[in-house]
Amino acid sequence: MPASAHFDVAVIGSGPTGLTLANLLGGFGLDVLLVERNRTTVMEPRAVSIDDESLRTMQAAGVIDAVLENVVAGYGSHYYSPRGNRFAVVEPTGTPFGYPRRNAFRQPLLEQTLRQALDRFANVQTRFGWTLESFQDRGDAVRLDLHGPDGATFTATCAYLVGADGASSRVREALGITLGGTTFEERWLIVDQENSHNTSKHTKVFCNTRHGCITLPGPNDTRRFEFKLDPGEDEAALLAPASIAALLATHGADPAATIRRKVVYRFHARAASSWSRGRVYLAGDAAHLTPPFAGQGMNSGIRDAHNLAWKLAAVIRGRLGPGLLASYETERSPHVWAMIRLALRMGGIMAPRNRMVGFLTRALFRALRVYPPASDYVVQMKYKPKPRFTEGFVVPDSAGGRAGPVGQLFPQPYVSTATGSRVRLDEVLGDGFALLAFTENPAAAFAAPALDALERLNARRVAVLPPGTARPDHPADVTVVRGEGEAPAGAGAILLLRPDHYVAAIFRPSWMAATAAAVQALLEATWAAGPGLTPATTAIQRSQP
Repeated sequence: MPASAHFDVAVIGSGPTGLTLANLLGGFGLDVLLVERNRTTVMEPRAVSIDDESLRTMQAAGVIDAVLENVVAGYGSHYYSPRGNRFAVVEPTGTPFGYPRRNAFRQPLLEQTLRQALDRFANVQTRFGWTLESFQDRGDAVRLDLHGPDGATFTATCAYLVGADGASSRVREALGITLGGTTFEERWLIVDQENSHNTSKHTKVFCNTRHGCITLPGPNDTRRFEFKLDPGEDEAALLAPASIAALLATHGADPAATIRRKVVYRFHARAASSWSRGRVYLAGDAAHLTPPFAGQGMNSGIRDAHNLAWKLAAVIRGRLGPGLLASYETERSPHVWAMIRLALRMGGIMAPRNRMVGFLTRALFRALRVYPPASDYVVQMKYKPKPRFTEGFVVPDSAGGRAGPVGQLFPQPYVSTATGSRVRLDEVLGDGFALLAFTENPAAAFAAPALDALERLNARRVAVLPPGTARPDHPADVTVVRGEGEAPAGAGAILLLRPDHYVAAIFRPSWMAATAAAVQALLEATWAAGPGLTPATTAIQRSQP
């Protein structure tokens, strides 16, 4: 084993964020080092909900089929009053991004799948049981000093370092970056069960001022129960078998199920004051901590991984300049805070602070039922904030306003290929930039000379025909597929999609030249010196046992 090596990217931490990032970077062909101080991925249940955006990222990472083997897809949430009356139902049926909005999973199984998937890549090296002792940003590279089993040492350099090492991130601490926000005194008791034969496929939320409870389904006969503790309650007494059995019995638990884990935790609503310094970046829980009530903590970390992965690849390959990386925090931070606020609101519904608040909340949800658009807003989970970039690597579209597609994650419908195969759109778009048109005439759609200005991006050209349209002649460099149903927003124009499938720009027929010039300016701006490029020198103290 060599005593030193150079990598494009070193990732510290092998949670869902770090493992997803390593898989994406490996797929981009980068040389990656993944370092984890533990000898294995996690063994105990942690996160239990994976959303449609994260599953789409699993698709991009090439692991979706393996991941779905251990996922219960498409569950909802039912809300109950203290008397056991159901007053709200959330059961989204739409799949705008190609997958159900809410899905149950087990974090140990996901991490095992992602770790095993790294074996595909000769360009990815993993070091489990190794600790990052120190790192030094030299301006043109980062030096890492690692300590391994039996006193082994390893020195590496990398173009960029990513700290995905969790809530108590030593990378973040070494950079001197603080977490802003709040840590709440409120405590929750978590009980994970195995061999549970509870028949409910949905989450049940018992909205009570005392011992409010959430019970969530999981794959392979697993289930989780979460109970809010009252101030002053003794944790040791509540963790006693008799106390847990009493709580479970009042909330529909299978009495024959096996308890896999029981733990009391406090939740956080915090984010880093900065997500990077020099060539060092933070991702996942190292950058932000989200209350659990919306099931978005891990999902936010996976969004980080996808946002950061393609940008690192574009910069390291020299396709775009290092200023592109400054858009990582610009794009991700506002949505993280939006998810934190959503989680806090949902927590207030699940465990109202007093009986009057609980009564008024239930009355509001019942009133919404009589107005179909409002009811649909709740049932279809349209209250979940969608990522929308108004700054960053996007060209704003004044014609589309806030309703336009620019800055949003583009939908992923099914399409039919020339051979008749029915596939999700991303399978056609690939993992790079793409120019996408919904048109009956692909040759005319892509004939505009202004599009030639995007040659640097090596964007794949894809035309989606309306259903039932005959397949026309088209240029050899245009992939033509047939759509299903109505075309999404942006039909009649050409969309520039980023590798993470967000819309970077829209080329409207009358504004082709102006949009091309704006995109060209955006590309040139990435080569200008900008934030995130100041060298940082840090050292990490070894953890005490």
